[in-house]
Amino acid sequence: MEHSSKAGYRRVVVKLGTSVLTSGSNKLDKAHMVELSRQMAALMRDGIEVVLCTSGAIAAGREHLLYPQLPDTMPNKQLLAAVGQSQLILAWAQLFSIYGLHVGQLLLTRADLQDRKRYLNARDTLHALLAQNIIPIINENDAVATSEIKVGDNDNLSARIALLCDADLLILLTDQKGLFDADPRDNPDAKLISEVAGIDDQLREIAGGSVSGLGTGGMATKLEAADIARRAGIEVVIASGHHPDVILKLMAQESVGTHFSAIETPLESRKQWILAGPKAKGKIVLDDGAVRAVSEKGRSLLSKGIVAIEGTFDRGATVELHDQHGHRFAKGICRYSAKALRMISGKHSNEIEAILGYDYGDAVVHRNDMVVL
Repeated sequence: MEHSSKAGYRRVVVKLGTSVLTSGSNKLDKAHMVELSRQMAALMRDGIEVVLCTSGAIAAGREHLLYPQLPDTMPNKQLLAAVGQSQLILAWAQLFSIYGLHVGQLLLTRADLQDRKRYLNARDTLHALLAQNIIPIINENDAVATSEIKVGDNDNLSARIALLCDADLLILLTDQKGLFDADPRDNPDAKLISEVAGIDDQLREIAGGSVSGLGTGGMATKLEAADIARRAGIEVVIASGHHPDVILKLMAQESVGTHFSAIETPLESRKQWILAGPKAKGKIVLDDGAVRAVSEKGRSLLSKGIVAIEGTFDRGATVELHDQHGHRFAKGICRYSAKALRMISGKHSNEIEAILGYDYGDAVVHRNDMVVL
């Protein structure tokens, strides 16, 4: 398979969904996990650094507690995750030890990725582990994460980890062979899409919802993850975790699964963080002139072009920029609070100080703090 990138990968993030780890059963499939460990160990032996983003804590917890009948509540899911996470990391530690490799555990939430300082701290830990030839094993910290601070699915978490550790390739392994042009469960003529150059609404529609009912991520979340990683210059592959030697074949650039080529000029580090880290706290709606200035001419957003503000947020919050038809076209860090914006929207920049009694500069969202999508 011809790739647009360099021939060799230096660092790869492998994301394993629950359906891959359990092989569709109600417990961890250790025989298959050892097979995946063998492939990852082979990469490490070849000098390619591997970061593993693993699901499966809740499934492991259920198995360890002999499938207790618990009501499906958030505290019970957190109980299962708390019990299961130690079992999951123990299983990985034992399996990688067969190949003489150590592992290190990182449990993260969205809050760790939203705060710039914690984000950089997590990055330093990842790099320190890799420098010592230790495989970082990452999962969402489900035992403490509430819906407000959850990334929500390990597809998106793995994309953020790929940005965090500056990976070349993100491999999303699932129970499907890749992305199809129609739902293969309903349509026997559905064809595998082997190459994706750009992600559009049509592709998002094809991706639809979750498939196995075991994990939290369907094809739609994998597409979101692929989009985040591609923008940072990272190649992405969605493939079946049960394809023989899938990881080794992908590293040899054989045509397996669906390959997403990276965007040639990746965003710089701060913009990658804006894209991958903070969840938007509000929405700013722009008039047509401001939309053109921001999206086509590379300008900052000025107060004059603002039509409406949605949400309550402080200065320094991440916001989405929308046009008047409801299309989101950019994301950035706002220099004024929602309350202040409501007072200055539609006004010229030179009126800001007279209206508010202070002034944080002409730009409401500065070009350097903005990602145009």
